[in-house]
Amino acid sequence: MKSLLTLALLCLSATLFAQKKGDTLLYENFNNPALNRAVWNVEVTGNTVNNEQQAYVDSASTISIAGGMLSIKPLYHPGYISNRQKKYDFLSGRINTRGKFEFTYGTATARIKMPAGAGLWPAFWALGEGKWPDCGEIDMMENVGDSSWISHALHGPGYFGNTPLAYRYHFPAGTDVTQWHIYSVKWTADSLIFSVDGQVTYTVTKAMIEHYGRWAYDNPKFIIVNFALGGGYPNGVNKVTTPYFGMPQSTVDKIKHGDAQLLVDWILVTKN
Repeated sequence: MKSLLTLALLCLSATLFAQKKGDTLLYENFNNPALNRAVWNVEVTGNTVNNEQQAYVDSASTISIAGGMLSIKPLYHPGYISNRQKKYDFLSGRINTRGKFEFTYGTATARIKMPAGAGLWPAFWALGEGKWPDCGEIDMMENVGDSSWISHALHGPGYFGNTPLAYRYHFPAGTDVTQWHIYSVKWTADSLIFSVDGQVTYTVTKAMIEHYGRWAYDNPKFIIVNFALGGGYPNGVNKVTTPYFGMPQSTVDKIKHGDAQLLVDWILVTKN
């Protein structure tokens, strides 16, 4: 017998799919045998930010499509040298729709399943063009390895880094990030409303943002999905510094064993 949560998610999925028919701005179900490069860019980084421990590469070993799902799977690759002569021990993947699909206002939703492990840092987010943080960042979902919660956040001029505009959503008992969940934000001209599995979890108004700085959410944003490893945010939560900044040996072992994989079933952006 299906659990109540499973039935609720199936009903929510059906509602979203029905909604998309007339209001779709973007629908990606990853049913093609390869990533659709007409919509998605694969980022290759020679340097990283936030003291992250991975280099992003364009490789089927880190980014793949199988069974109608996107998989981003970090790899242990000691001694990798980037095109900026930076050394990394891990490879991972990051994709975005920059210059191919951008939107102003709408609801962005994804069905995602993640691994647990301190320092694993998968994210589903949106970013504007131009200098950060002035361009405005919307973090629909971030997780730094604690399977019991995910976070939503907004970054802009005057409210970035350890932003005051952030919220941790804790899953109900018996539920965690390793199960399928639907993450969403409804973005309007005067608010951003975050949801998990159809339940509103965090609401931020224009007035709340302007308490800290300029409203940076009246410009087009592109979608990003990535899987970072270690770095400032994980370290701020787990306080780990060895063997890698923000990532303990247990997580390194999980990556080595191929047990760290971000799965995305679909991504949908609709008009509000």
